[in-house]
Amino acid sequence: MQLLNEFNRNTVRGDIFGGITAAVIALPMALAFGVASGAGPAAGLYGAILVGLFASVFGGSPTLMSEPTGPMTVVFTAVIAKLIASDPVNGMAMAFTVVVMAGAFQILFSIMKLGKYVTLMPYNVVSGFMSGIGIILIVLQLGPLIGHATPPGGVVAVLESLPQLLADIHVNEAILAVLTIGMLYLTPGQIKRYVPPQLLALLVVSVVSILLMGDQDIRRIGEIPTGLPDLQLPVFSIEQWQIMFVDAIVLGVLGCIDALLTSVIADSLTRQRHNSDKELLGQGIGNIMSGLFGGLPGAGATMGTVVSIQAGARSAWSGIVRVSLLVIVVLWAADLTANIPLAVLAGIAFKVGVDIIDWGFLRRAHVMSGNAAFITYGVILLTVFVDLIVAVGIGLFVANIFTIMKLSTLQESNVRAIKTAADAEGLDFSERELELLKSSNREILLLYMRGSMIFGTSRVISRRNSDVKERKTLIVDLSETIHLGVSASLALEASILDMLRAGRQVLVVVKHDQPYKRLRTMGIVDRIPVDNFFEDRANALHHAIYGEPIISEEEIVEEEMEEVAALDAEKKKEGIDATEKDDAEESGGRKHD
Repeated sequence: MQLLNEFNRNTVRGDIFGGITAAVIALPMALAFGVASGAGPAAGLYGAILVGLFASVFGGSPTLMSEPTGPMTVVFTAVIAKLIASDPVNGMAMAFTVVVMAGAFQILFSIMKLGKYVTLMPYNVVSGFMSGIGIILIVLQLGPLIGHATPPGGVVAVLESLPQLLADIHVNEAILAVLTIGMLYLTPGQIKRYVPPQLLALLVVSVVSILLMGDQDIRRIGEIPTGLPDLQLPVFSIEQWQIMFVDAIVLGVLGCIDALLTSVIADSLTRQRHNSDKELLGQGIGNIMSGLFGGLPGAGATMGTVVSIQAGARSAWSGIVRVSLLVIVVLWAADLTANIPLAVLAGIAFKVGVDIIDWGFLRRAHVMSGNAAFITYGVILLTVFVDLIVAVGIGLFVANIFTIMKLSTLQESNVRAIKTAADAEGLDFSERELELLKSSNREILLLYMRGSMIFGTSRVISRRNSDVKERKTLIVDLSETIHLGVSASLALEASILDMLRAGRQVLVVVKHDQPYKRLRTMGIVDRIPVDNFFEDRANALHHAIYGEPIISEEEIVEEEMEEVAALDAEKKKEGIDATEKDDAEESGGRKHD
């Protein structure tokens, strides 16, 4: 695997424009997420720089812009609140250690080649927890939008404090927040083509606050430390590591999903193909470095990625350009951000929360599927009011249960208990096989299975096995089965062993390697005489009815060929007779003339 990302000298001009555009968007977003998380605006900038730099250098998606995102910020905000509550002195340092651990998990996922599996989640679960994260981000901004700090305790605490907050609105800050949100929604498309509405709102509303409200008591960012951050190497006890472990897994997995979903979007725009495992490596390194230097965790940012691609970005140089501009802001222009009102950043974060909610799916989820709507809304409620990991875990469990039930229903037609020729209606049985079934005198049960027998079909197999009673012979027909799962195998084993214990005959028809290997691994092959295994269904039926000698496959083919030849000869004879009749009629007609 190539160590570095894709750097193309032929696309430098487009990469420069793309990087500049992405930096313009990243600046207000990084400040907003830093303030929203509680770690401060500097942490947002450090996260945008460090995650963006290392993900661009070592990642596997050339045009992906990585920085603090809404979902990552929401989860990290909860981590900060929990850890500070448990340890006020070391809580913030522990939170940044969680970022380091999350990056280490992402590298582990990369080494284990799990990149292609990370996004294999039901869409209703992904939509549910993303929408839940969006709602959390919106609720957490309600206080800052009207001039108050966010009450500690998460969504429930904010909602409980809302009446008190509304009774004491800081009108000036609320006006600034409304102006910000209004500009984000109402900026004309012609202007958006040249200036991102986030930056425009940040500049315009900040200037308005200085010119018209300069003498008012308005909460502002304040001075951001210039220069690069100091390296932090915290040490914690075993008990504290255990507290941080689950948070790190959640943050790491969420970052993987966020980054890889955005990489897929980038692929569709650039007609390129990203390397999922390599991208996880870059994301992991970036988050480790961000955590070590006190930065927010990050992932692939959809807005910055799309805008930079539209501006011409095609290789990782665009990410380097973007990071370089943000470094310039941190080193030499940090004083310019001191007068930005916190209400402006709250307005920007509020709009991000609204955009994260999957409105398109929520509007039609109940129309598409009742089960999908139930899972989606359930995951949203659990995400907002309980916990993200609980929401995803329960959502995946319920979604898998529904899927298994659906597959079991769909595959019922692929598992049949055939007693007579009429039971084989609709199946690809030959005339010989149907004749053999007719002559079986209902003493044979042919257990027919087709396709992949996953664990959802074990219930169907067990139900079909109830028809084995009072049958002298069980024929297990796996000739059209390409995969036999463990659960299905165990259900099948129960019927086979019941027949063998009763001293009855069991025959197996199997063609594909996997089903045979599964039966052999489970020891079923050793319990059945070798002469009772067949590759042809007709042969097994003949043996079950007439016993020895067993007609060979060559004889079956030969007899079928003889039947075909006889039919051809009969058709040919009919054709000759018809020709002779026509000739006779024609001759008689000439004589008459």
